[in-house]
Amino acid sequence: MALDQNQDEEEEGGMSFLDHLEALRFHILRSVAAILILSVAAFMAKDIVFGMIILGPSKVDFFTYRILCELSNYLGVSALCIDELPFTIQSRQMTGQFTMHMTSSFVVGFIVAFPYVFWEIWRFISPGLYDKEANAARGAVLFVSFLFLTGAAFGYFILSPLSINFLANYQLDPTILNEFDITSYVTTLTMLVLASAIMFQLPVVIYFLSMSGLVTSRMLKDYRRHSIVVILIVSAIITPPDVISQLLIAMPILVLYEVGIGIAKRLEKKRAIKKALEDAEEAAATND
Repeated sequence: MALDQNQDEEEEGGMSFLDHLEALRFHILRSVAAILILSVAAFMAKDIVFGMIILGPSKVDFFTYRILCELSNYLGVSALCIDELPFTIQSRQMTGQFTMHMTSSFVVGFIVAFPYVFWEIWRFISPGLYDKEANAARGAVLFVSFLFLTGAAFGYFILSPLSINFLANYQLDPTILNEFDITSYVTTLTMLVLASAIMFQLPVVIYFLSMSGLVTSRMLKDYRRHSIVVILIVSAIITPPDVISQLLIAMPILVLYEVGIGIAKRLEKKRAIKKALEDAEEAAATND
């Protein structure tokens, strides 16, 4: 009886627990459907998705390599121009090409569908927020999607080609040829792109931690040196073992960390102003 009474009270005040689960199920189904539809579209567009996008950084006519060669000619520094990638890509497993075709299509579908997927997640979360929290998190879908896509673009156009160039030119001995398996190539490329996209969410993480009061701008400043070490370690883990790739991913993350400090400081200033106004109103009411 008590359980039924609690369920009735919960339903009168809003959605029941089962209603929330049902709503979550539909949000998840729509998100998965969006990813699958875009993945199928990417699978069908094999020449564009695989031939041009996935294999793009393996060819010397890739956008980044052309820009570096133009910059090399402008500055007169021939070392910047990447006009040769001494490696070949092979498929040593019977299912290698088909499996990597499916994998790369799914990754492309997920990246393209991410703004919609996060919008579905936000639609489920936002009704449970207080008005103050909802107002503070206004524009979250746009901001998170922008950072994710920017990080993915950075990983694809900057981090991946330079990392691939380093690995392609690294030789223990001239007699050893670099013949990479298609599985290794696709895995490395997708890991760099997705890891970069996820790490670019650092300001969002700091924003919500600051909103909840778990971190402050002073704390972030005090632990800046520790954060630099952690960022460098994480960068070394997700990138090939060369200093250039490590610094390439670490530098924008450090900049985003500083942006996060600014965000935390701004939130603290808003809270201080609001508290001062509330104290002033309370003092005025007491005097009256």
